[in-house]
Amino acid sequence: MKKTISILVCICAMMLLSGCFGSKLSSMKGGEVTGASGRAFSEPTPYGMTQIRRGHVKMGIEQQDSLWGKPMPVRDISVESFWMDEHEVTNSMYRQFVNYVRDSILRERLADPNYGGDESYKIEEDKYGEPVTPHLNWKKPLPRKPNEDEQRAFESLYTYNPVTGEKMIDWHQLNYRYEIYDYTEAAKRKYRINPQERILNTDVRANANEQIWISKDTAYIDDEGRIVRQTINRQYTGPWDFLNTYIVNVYPDTTCWVNDFPNAENEGYMRYYFSSAAYNDYPVVGVTWEQANAFCAWRTEYLLKGLGGAARYVQRYRLPTEAEWEYAARGKDQNEFPWENKDVASGNGCFYANFKPDKGNYTKDGNLITSRVGIYASNTNGLYDMAGNVAEWTSTIYTEAGVESMNDINPQLKYNAALEDPYRLKKKSVRGGSWKDPESFIRSAWRSYEYQNQPRSYIGFRCVRSMANTTSDKVKSKNSKRSKK
Repeated sequence: MKKTISILVCICAMMLLSGCFGSKLSSMKGGEVTGASGRAFSEPTPYGMTQIRRGHVKMGIEQQDSLWGKPMPVRDISVESFWMDEHEVTNSMYRQFVNYVRDSILRERLADPNYGGDESYKIEEDKYGEPVTPHLNWKKPLPRKPNEDEQRAFESLYTYNPVTGEKMIDWHQLNYRYEIYDYTEAAKRKYRINPQERILNTDVRANANEQIWISKDTAYIDDEGRIVRQTINRQYTGPWDFLNTYIVNVYPDTTCWVNDFPNAENEGYMRYYFSSAAYNDYPVVGVTWEQANAFCAWRTEYLLKGLGGAARYVQRYRLPTEAEWEYAARGKDQNEFPWENKDVASGNGCFYANFKPDKGNYTKDGNLITSRVGIYASNTNGLYDMAGNVAEWTSTIYTEAGVESMNDINPQLKYNAALEDPYRLKKKSVRGGSWKDPESFIRSAWRSYEYQNQPRSYIGFRCVRSMANTTSDKVKSKNSKRSKK
């Protein structure tokens, strides 16, 4: 009996070890190494996105002509697979972000003793009474019939036009705080805690007393409610030094319609383009590069809340690199425009994009300003409006050298400009041309720029996400055939 129990105990122990290490004992064939197995992760297609498969593109303009001015560099580059929004971020999508920020402020205030102090709007301990990191309770709905204290919390977010008395959201308060960990900087060998790990050349003796300095972004709200941004330089202490903090006011600049076009009657766009449901499916504009990045951070946060355990495999939303944008825009045949030929209209006069076809005649293509996203045909990658409608922010810093300064694999030029940096260092690459641009500006290779804090009525954005599993179908099919053999 004891012998039987001992055998059972051994079997259970072996099964337990097998489960812990994610491998099967049956795979141990005669002492040969067969590899540790693991559970495969199949990444679902993100909502509203399409997969851009890895590939190669000759980035830049090969055939120069008088429209392009000085010669522009050309380079062969390759990019990894990624997900990309099928169309530009719309007013309704961005309004969801604005509403989230508004409602988070409301929940903070409803939990504040100055506005009633309803602690159920903020969770500070778990169900066992143990303290946790304070966070908002999004499961508790906002009151439909607020009492006097709750009403004061609501009213605190609004202001009134001093002339007309119109009630308006106080956009100055709509600030979103987020943190981004810079994995790339943290991975650099020069930041290793152990001096011996910084230099692999054993002929060189590491200096244990060497001072390592890092630069990081931080932000806070001062006593007067203003956002204070700082880029600080300090002695390196550990991995947490690469956690950057940002606070961004998220409300789009609706006055861009007036400021971009002086001596024009655009007041209607200023008042209704973003707020009216009639423009729900139109691309959001008046959003700076900084606000676009904040949207990407929020979209990531919003996604991760619903993923549970699979969240660790999913990459964050971000703006596309300049190389990714051009590669995706050219389509599978790498055309000059996102469509097959070099004309901008079909034989029967139907235009392929929303742009300015003639001098001063914005309506020749059927639109005056922006158009609803997706009304023109997609390119071969399944992407809409990669030419015209609105130009789009990328994550890449703009330089005259362009691709000559980039790597040829997943190229990116990135620089987080400090507040005190010269303004020229805050140029970001903008791609695709817009509803106000002529034909030459909507080509896939055309490069332009805007300053990262400058909102425009003709610049929007779309998001991308690196793939968690980038193995191509061709490789998968070959491996599956080998396994069958």
